[in-house]
Amino acid sequence: MVGIGIKRDLLKAVVEKRTKTEISIHDISINLISVFEAQAKASKLNVPPQIVSKGIRVILRTFHIVPFYRDDILSYAHELRKVLIDYIDCIIIATAIIEKGDLITEDRDILKLRDILKREYEVDVHSYNDIIA
Repeated sequence: MVGIGIKRDLLKAVVEKRTKTEISIHDISINLISVFEAQAKASKLNVPPQIVSKGIRVILRTFHIVPFYRDDILSYAHELRKVLIDYIDCIIIATAIIEKGDLITEDRDILKLRDILKREYEVDVHSYNDIIA
């Protein structure tokens, strides 16, 4: 949406109904920090600001956006630092915990924690390939 080419486009698969279970675009929560990450990556790739800005507006209107600075998210993110170095990843996992939802990611470090996250936080972690039919 912000002009970044994605090899494994989950949103396209959801819209095209190519998931193993039914997922609605409106059921997807995104932490605000992920929106910033997309903006930063687009800048790094020299995507024109007008495209990035338009894409961000679409994201903000379409998805449930969760602020990264909420007390409950910060608390879980702090706790998660014991098992994961990348604080932004901790924020993303904390969001899944708070939202009581599954987490879909291609991040290898998060995928390695699947069993711990399921056992300790009741979060199911999936890769793109896990959910695409």
